[in-house]
Amino acid sequence: MTAETVRPVLTAVEGMEASDGAGVRMTRMVGTPRLRMLDPFLMLDYFGSDTPQDYLAGFPDHPHRGFETVTYMLAGRMRHWDNHGHEGVIETGGVQWMTAGRGVIHSEMPEQTEGLMKGFQLWINLPARLKMSEPAYQEFAADRIPVETREGGTTVTVIAGTTGNGTAGPVRSGPTEARYFDVTLPAGAAFSEPVPAGHAAALVVFEGSVVAPGSSVRLGGPRVLVLGEGDRAEITAGPSGARFLLLSGRPIGEPVAWGGPFVMNSREEVMQAYRDYEEGKF
Repeated sequence: MTAETVRPVLTAVEGMEASDGAGVRMTRMVGTPRLRMLDPFLMLDYFGSDTPQDYLAGFPDHPHRGFETVTYMLAGRMRHWDNHGHEGVIETGGVQWMTAGRGVIHSEMPEQTEGLMKGFQLWINLPARLKMSEPAYQEFAADRIPVETREGGTTVTVIAGTTGNGTAGPVRSGPTEARYFDVTLPAGAAFSEPVPAGHAAALVVFEGSVVAPGSSVRLGGPRVLVLGEGDRAEITAGPSGARFLLLSGRPIGEPVAWGGPFVMNSREEVMQAYRDYEEGKF
């Protein structure tokens, strides 16, 4: 029987200040010069502010084609709308997993004028065979997302995928088999979780700090810890505890042509997306 191996931390990448939408301030974790992408993950933004002018402008109508967006609200309320007749509000602890497919025009606007708004938006690539699929949504409120409690007070909120203990999230993540866990560790607690062979994986630290196996260096957030090959992800919380996302997914391994809100396999396909959008074909 082969002994399991721990995935090493290959690099620890700090997030970069960014602005998107109509001027919403955020920290870009993936999709920067420091970390261009982590196939199948294209981009990850972390937003968090209790200053209304940082978020009130929101994300007015804009198009997407060729990938999925995942909005996970840690605090606050965000109203979404699209040109296919879909509308609703994502509240604290809720998630929306949108497959843009062949094209959608949507908006995401704050449903509040004060208080804390905090969360993540993740972009996940689609393989060529699904880039022109019909748009689709998966939406789940906090009370439909299971929280696994482990020994010592560790909690794992399971959005997509299944933990090693068998807790399954409500989202079906399709061809990338993406796992999306929100993990909270008490001070000094250790965390260990199997990760499928061949999957890209990362820990996104956004509260407290962590210490990687074999190291004494504490790493605080917001920071992405890119993991190497192995069977398990392991990390230990610092003296004030830690909170992080565990993301993993099957790499697609296809050419990526990225043009603003469109992610296709060639420049020609991106230009066609722009033409289709301008001609009202979304």
